[in-house]
Amino acid sequence: MKTNQILKTALLILLLSYTLPAVSASFTTSPIIRTETPASTDPKVEQLLNRLNELKSKDKTELSHAEKKEMRKEVKVIKKQLKNLNQGVYLSVGAIIIIILLLILIL
Repeated sequence: MKTNQILKTALLILLLSYTLPAVSASFTTSPIIRTETPASTDPKVEQLLNRLNELKSKDKTELSHAEKKEMRKEVKVIKKQLKNLNQGVYLSVGAIIIIILLLILIL
């Protein structure tokens, strides 16, 4: 029983020693600023991005408080629509580690 626990611990340490340096190497110290919009073939996404860029480029100093509030609401709605259009499954590093640990414990 004790050797089984030692083997699992050693396997966990070995696994983490390979994954953590790879994860930390993928991060850079300088911030990445995206200046281009993602290339997409969907005309709906392009239309929403164009409208979002129009709203961001507007001169907001001459707008009233109510107009600014409406603009913020519109930006939130556009961002929510863009998020819903980009369907996908995203797994964080922590989630992957938890899944691997659960598989190790089960097996």
